[in-house]
Amino acid sequence: MRMNLVKMGNPILRKKTRQISSKQTKLKSFQKFLKNMVDTMRHAQGVGLAANQVGSNQRVMVMECRGNKRYPRGNIFPLQTYLNPRIIRYSRATATDWEGCLSIPGFRGKVKRSRKVTFAARTPDGRLVRKTFRGFEARVIQHEVDHLNGFFYVDRMRNLKSLTHLDEFNQQHQTRILDRD
Repeated sequence: MRMNLVKMGNPILRKKTRQISSKQTKLKSFQKFLKNMVDTMRHAQGVGLAANQVGSNQRVMVMECRGNKRYPRGNIFPLQTYLNPRIIRYSRATATDWEGCLSIPGFRGKVKRSRKVTFAARTPDGRLVRKTFRGFEARVIQHEVDHLNGFFYVDRMRNLKSLTHLDEFNQQHQTRILDRD
């Protein structure tokens, strides 16, 4: 079941989310919530989704990129679900690239991010994971962890002059990307 996406301006998006307990992960309602997050992300053609973007103050994120119309040049990566994620190391090497957000539909902006991050979290089955991500996948991790900490990509933009309406972005980059509301 798809959930409604919360848009910029809703106060839940500016709050740091709360940690998930291992007891909570065993609840059928929580497992259903995770499945609904994935359905919502896929329907909206997102490559990542944080729980507060669907109105839930939980430290949970999902991510996946395969044949995504909103990010046609994004590297493919499998479905991943993380609880209580945190970035424990950022590379000094950075890259500036375009980002969009399901909570700010219709816009893109250039954001400087670390090219590589090391990340720690739990999986829904309780396993502790520590992984290093590179490139587009590292960008998605940083974007979603930012959401869980109450930040948007526009907060990370050094220069708001690159903030571009999607219609103009498509014209300038000869793309046909559509954001779903």
